[in-house]
Amino acid sequence: MKILKKFQKTIVLLLKLLLFFCLFCIFFLIFGNENEWLLRPSRTAAITMLTFAVLGIALMSVYGGYKIGILKSKPIIHSMTLATFFTDIITHLQLCIMNTNAANNQTFRYEDVHLLLLVMLLQFVVIVFFAYFGNYVFFTINSPEKCCVVTSSKYALNNIVPKIRKYKKQYRITDMVLYTDEHLFDIINRSDTVFLYDVPMPTRTMLIEYCYANNKNIYYNFEMCDVVSLRGRTSILDDKPLVAAQVGGLTAEQTILKRAMDLIISALALVVTSPIMLACAIAIKAEDGGKVFFRQKRATLGGKIFEVYKFRTMREAGSVNRSVTEDDDRITRVGRVLRKFRIDELPQIINIFKGEMSVVGPRPEMIENVDEYTKELPEFSYRLRVKAGLTGYAQIMGKYNTSPKDKLVMDLMYIEHYSIWGDIKLILQTFTVFLKASDSTEAFKHGEDFDFFTSCEAQTNEQDGEGEETTAPAQEELPEAQPPEGTIEETNTPEA
Repeated sequence: MKILKKFQKTIVLLLKLLLFFCLFCIFFLIFGNENEWLLRPSRTAAITMLTFAVLGIALMSVYGGYKIGILKSKPIIHSMTLATFFTDIITHLQLCIMNTNAANNQTFRYEDVHLLLLVMLLQFVVIVFFAYFGNYVFFTINSPEKCCVVTSSKYALNNIVPKIRKYKKQYRITDMVLYTDEHLFDIINRSDTVFLYDVPMPTRTMLIEYCYANNKNIYYNFEMCDVVSLRGRTSILDDKPLVAAQVGGLTAEQTILKRAMDLIISALALVVTSPIMLACAIAIKAEDGGKVFFRQKRATLGGKIFEVYKFRTMREAGSVNRSVTEDDDRITRVGRVLRKFRIDELPQIINIFKGEMSVVGPRPEMIENVDEYTKELPEFSYRLRVKAGLTGYAQIMGKYNTSPKDKLVMDLMYIEHYSIWGDIKLILQTFTVFLKASDSTEAFKHGEDFDFFTSCEAQTNEQDGEGEETTAPAQEELPEAQPPEGTIEETNTPEA
C-alpha cells in the first residue's frame, strides 16, 4: 500500500484516461458500425474524433471531471454524465452534418437516434462503474485522515461538523475542541488535518502558520480579508514583494458583453421553455384557481428595487414574507414539485430580458432578509455591486438553508473572480441542480447537536468501561493556547 500511495497520482491519471478511452470507443464503435467511413483514416473521421476529444475534455473540466478521492461517487456520476451527454449531442450533430455529401446522404438528416440512446446508456453504465471503482481504489490506498475541529463556540461546531461527517471516507474526526484548549497544539500534532472554523483572526493566523510549519493540512472558513485576497495578484514594487488587490466593479466592456449575453440567452430560453411554463401555469391554476405568478420586491445592482417573477408555489391565503421551513404547510402540491426542480424560478427569464436581472449573479434576496442580514453582516451590501442573477455559485452549490454568511462569501467569490468564461461555466453547471434536487432544496431545520471532546478523553473513558466513545461538555473558560517553545508566537490573542 505504501508503494501504491506514492504512485496514486499516476493511478488516478490512468483511470481517467481509461474512462475517457472507453467513452470514446463506445461512441465511435457503435456509430462506426453504421458509418464505416468513420473508422477509416480520413479528414472527416479525424475532425469528428478531434471534436469529441476536445469537447469532452473541456466539458469535463467545466463540470468538475473525474475527481475520485475528492468527491463522492454520485457527484462524479452527475458531472461525468452531463459532460458526456453534451459531448455526444454536439458530436452526433456534427457527424450528421459531415455525413451530408455526395458519397453518403446528400441531404441533412438527424438520424440514428436509437444508436445515440444506446451509446448514452452504455456510457452511463461505464461512468457508474468507474466512479465507484475509482473511489474504491483510492480509499483502499488511502485511509481516512485523522482530523481535529477547532472552533470558537458550540454553535460554530454544529455548523461545520455535519459537513465534515458527510465525507467519512476522507476524514475521521478524532478531536473537537475550543481554540482556547490548553492542549490544542498537542491535538494538532497528532492530527493529519485541521479544520479551523470561526476562530478569531489573530489566533487563526497563528494556527495556520503553526500547521504549515508542521506539515498539517488546513481548512478554514472565509473572512472578508480572504475575499479581498481573491482579487489579489503578486506584485514586486521596486524590490518589495506585495499583494496587489485592486477593488472595482465590472469594466465597460464586461458590462456590454454581459448584457448582450443576457439578451441572447433569455430570448432563446423564453422560446425553449414556453411549453414548460404553459404546463406549469395550467397545473397551478387547476389546483386552487389562484394566481399563476408570484411577485415580490427584491434588490439588485446599486440597491435598486424591482419585482421578481416566480411561479406561485404557496397558498395565497396566510402567506407572508418569511423563509421556508421544513414541511411548510403553505406550499401547495404543485409547488413542491416546482420547488424541488427549481422550475418555479423560470419566470425570472422575463426579468433578465427586461434588464432587471442577469443570467449569472448573486441571488436577489427578499427586502426583509436584506435588512436583517445587513444588521448582522454589514458586508452583505457588497453583493449589490453587480446585477442580481438567476444562477451563480450560491444557487448551484448552496441550499435553501445555506447560512447568509456562506451565501455572501459565494456571491463575493463570483464578483471577485468575474469573467465571461466564468459565466458560461456557471450556466452549464446549473444543469447539475436538477440532478441533486433533493439536496439543494433542503428546508430550514435544526440539525444534530455536538459536544467538544478529545481522543484522549475517549480512550480514558473506554479504559474505564464507560463505552466506546463519549463526549465532554463544552467548557466556558479555558486557558489560552500557547504555541510550544521554538514555534511561531502570537501576540494579542483575544481572551476566551
